[in-house]
Amino acid sequence: MKRHWKLWVRGKVQGVYYRKSAKEKAEELALNGWVKNELDGSVFIEAEGDEETLRQFADWCKLGPPNALVSEVKIEVGDIQRYSAFEIRR
Repeated sequence: MKRHWKLWVRGKVQGVYYRKSAKEKAEELALNGWVKNELDGSVFIEAEGDEETLRQFADWCKLGPPNALVSEVKIEVGDIQRYSAFEIRR
């Protein structure tokens, strides 16, 4: 069963290719949704897929790409949006 998760990622997550890396990881896991930088320096992600795959993605989000320093990942369940791909939003 498909799930929709919203993830707020805080720490040193902008200027370290976090969005690009998150998109690559999401595509590797066949998740759909999007990622964008927030004005407060955090990254916001909406992702859809099965629960186990979303857990794997969330585990990756807690580490991020090599130069990131993640301090917190907050997850909230949302309503399915039926995204057809994973994109970077500006």
